[in-house]
Amino acid sequence: MKTDIVTGDPKTLTGLELNARYMRHEQYQQLVSNLREDEALTSTPFIWHDTATGLRHILSGNHRVKAAIEAGIEEIHWLETSEPLTESKRLAIQISHNSIAGEDDLAILKTIYEKIDEIDLRQYAGIDDATLELLAELDSPSLGEANLSFQTLAIVFLPDDLKDAQDVLRDALGLASSSDAVWVTALRQYDQTMAALDLASKSSDVTNVATALGLILESFKDHAGELVDAWYDRDTGDPKHHGMAPLVTLFHTDAMPTKGAAIVEKALQQAVARGDIPAEHRHRALELWARQYLDTPQ
Repeated sequence: MKTDIVTGDPKTLTGLELNARYMRHEQYQQLVSNLREDEALTSTPFIWHDTATGLRHILSGNHRVKAAIEAGIEEIHWLETSEPLTESKRLAIQISHNSIAGEDDLAILKTIYEKIDEIDLRQYAGIDDATLELLAELDSPSLGEANLSFQTLAIVFLPDDLKDAQDVLRDALGLASSSDAVWVTALRQYDQTMAALDLASKSSDVTNVATALGLILESFKDHAGELVDAWYDRDTGDPKHHGMAPLVTLFHTDAMPTKGAAIVEKALQQAVARGDIPAEHRHRALELWARQYLDTPQ
């Protein structure tokens, strides 16, 4: 196959319609960050120039090209061939290059592989049917490298369709006996979640999603006291509902110095012993204290 090194604008290249190779959010953000620092694409995508249409199709390096555009790089080098290539040949090249490194969406990988109709090109791709069948049976990535104790939390983003949401929520609640959990939220909140993760990542210059989520939770904790307006009507002084109010919205903290806590604990024990408050509802001591304070003339 004859190839040439070409220099041009990455925006002129056409990405794959179906790509089995995916990149996790933190990996992609790290790639973009690296390219911004390097100010150049340091690995070479492979491009097929379709002389009939004039389009240049990316056969490998989709994420690198996309990241280069996001990093503001206006000119990159790529390896290009203008030789006539059948669809099977292009797909075989795609899978072959992808198998060098990275991770594949197995369902899409199998779809692409089955489109290759020539035996020799399937062999060229480097993946046989037995391997595909074995991989298709895997439900999750292997954790053989480390014995980790973990739980899976799935956040399901739903469209604003009441019936569909109720059906999925009912199915999710049916999993309550499982150690794993499924949380259901509105589909519109997906973009908000991704935007918050991106904002946290950029603000603290981190690329790990777990770290970014931790930053979001820490920020929420710092402002949890503002949620008082969710249950308390400031104009009337009445509660907005008859549920429970988190103490952090009252005290703006969920902890106190141990010296003071020891005094509170002794007082709680005494209040329970006197029968002033039930042992299972120790928080009622706060109400007693508040009423005594309000009844005391200023």
